[in-house]
Formats: sequence, structure tokens, C-alpha cells
Amino acid sequence: MPYMLLIMEPHGQRAERGLAGGQQAYARMVEFGDSLKARGLLRATESLASTDQAVRLQVRDGQSRLVDGPFAETKEMVGGFFLIDCATRDEAVAIAQACPAAEWATIEVREVAPCSHGAES
Repeated sequence: MPYMLLIMEPHGQRAERGLAGGQQAYARMVEFGDSLKARGLLRATESLASTDQAVRLQVRDGQSRLVDGPFAETKEMVGGFFLIDCATRDEAVAIAQACPAAEWATIEVREVAPCSHGAES
């Protein structure tokens, strides 16, 4: 069963950590990803750039609109993700607990499912 581990990190944390700290954190995350891959659990993983360069798109009434920052006031941004295959939610949570990012960010564990999943009939 696929689960997404979303790394929700505080805004500004990367700048506070500095280059050397960021490289050390990234190396730990790569090592974690490699261990998941070796166990046959990893489908995909990526680190995302800061929201400073992000753009958002909306289409309303057939009209596209690009919105660049600042975005809605939030305390966190999605810093990256791991897409994993495991048997249960409990296993996904245990994997998230072992992720180094849990030390400096929040990891949101979500089952991958169609957007109609859980909709009222």
C-alpha cells in the first residue's frame, strides 16, 4: 500500500541552518532514502526548493492565473517527500519516526488514494 511522507519544514529554517548544516542534513536524508530503497520500500523521493521561487496556478471560469509569492501566511512549507510502499499505516508511521527530518520538521503520513476516496455518496 503506498504512503506519502510529506516533510513539512518551518519557513526560514534552511537559512538558519546554513550551507554546512544543510549539506549535513541532506546527506542524512539521502542515507535514509538509500536504506528504504535497499529494503524495497521506496518508490520515489525528492527534495523541493524553497517557496521563494515557487509559483501557484489557478484556473477559474476558463481563465488561468499565475500567482507568485508571497503566499498565504503559513508556518511550514513542503520541503520534500518520500513515496513508500508498506503493508500498514503503522508501518508507514514507524518509517516516518526513523526519518532524520522528524528531528527538525513535521512528517505528515498520508495514504495514497484517489481524490474520490472518502467522498460522501
